[in-house]
Amino acid sequence: MPKTNKTALNEKEGVSISEITNASSIKTIKNRRKKQINPEDLVSNILKKNITALSRAITLVESTSLKHQETANNIIKQCLPHANKSIRIGITGVPGVGKSTFIETFGKHLTAIGKRIAVLAIDPSSSITKGSILGDKTRMEDLVKDENAFIRPSASGSSLGGVARKTRETIILCEAAGFDVILIETVGVGQSETTVHSMVDFFLLLKLAGAGDELQGIKRGIIEMADTIVINKADGDNLSKAKLAKVEFNRALHLYPTKSSNWQPRVATCSALQNEGIDNIWKIILEYIDITTKNGFFKTKRNDQNKFWLIQTIENQLKSDFFNALEIKEALKNQIQLIENNQTTPFAAAEFLLNLK
Repeated sequence: MPKTNKTALNEKEGVSISEITNASSIKTIKNRRKKQINPEDLVSNILKKNITALSRAITLVESTSLKHQETANNIIKQCLPHANKSIRIGITGVPGVGKSTFIETFGKHLTAIGKRIAVLAIDPSSSITKGSILGDKTRMEDLVKDENAFIRPSASGSSLGGVARKTRETIILCEAAGFDVILIETVGVGQSETTVHSMVDFFLLLKLAGAGDELQGIKRGIIEMADTIVINKADGDNLSKAKLAKVEFNRALHLYPTKSSNWQPRVATCSALQNEGIDNIWKIILEYIDITTKNGFFKTKRNDQNKFWLIQTIENQLKSDFFNALEIKEALKNQIQLIENNQTTPFAAAEFLLNLK
């Protein structure tokens, strides 16, 4: 009797028909397949611009499993020689400013002129449930269908600065996969959202006209780091307000000292919904890249960013090792109890714990 495809597949996997009917055996098969991760094969497929391989590698990077982290580090090391060839653009702004709409319109413009783009969209995580919606793909319906675009939503988790913990490594993987432009959409949490500035070449701040925050241009904070301020939703009845806001922001930006890049931050208006002013923003970015490449700032900034992430990674690892040590876990419980009983202070408790290591 000829073997069916199903039977042949089972024999290939080394599993009998009777085992397949057993729930535990099915689970064993799934676990066996999951373990078959070959870093060399993933890297080879990433370099061939295989999106499935790229997605799987990013999942390994984001995993908290020690085994997955070792595999991810191996993959990143192999991809690194093929990275650093893209333009990294950070896009931030308060919730409701239209970041997703802007990114979709801007992304479609870039793919239309032959660019391959990767969008790393960071979704805020709930401080209560620890969950994230990860709905950026649903907000970018047209861009997600574009074969020259890759959208990867990630949860911010407990990371400060509006970016996911492994965004820096994900950028390297996307560059190895041949993407020309990397767009990083942050959670939009306000002026504390600055970590993204330490991993991008160009920092774009989206603003709204008539939202009551025009005068924040004269305050130090996230605005002074912006390479360009874009006033979105400059259409219809809001057009005159957008033009006025542009004038106000231009005046405010001239109060800041000259940047080491010798770049004077620009202010532009656009309507992502109407696809107006998008081309001008891309021209501004290209002008910035040209100027900073010629004066050497572009390379210097990337080197400084690598130093920053070296220190940041060491600090994160030391923190993780400290709190995961069994001795510290037990001592921490005791010190917290002493604090609650007013038998010690938080500062004395911290000093005691640190002296244990």
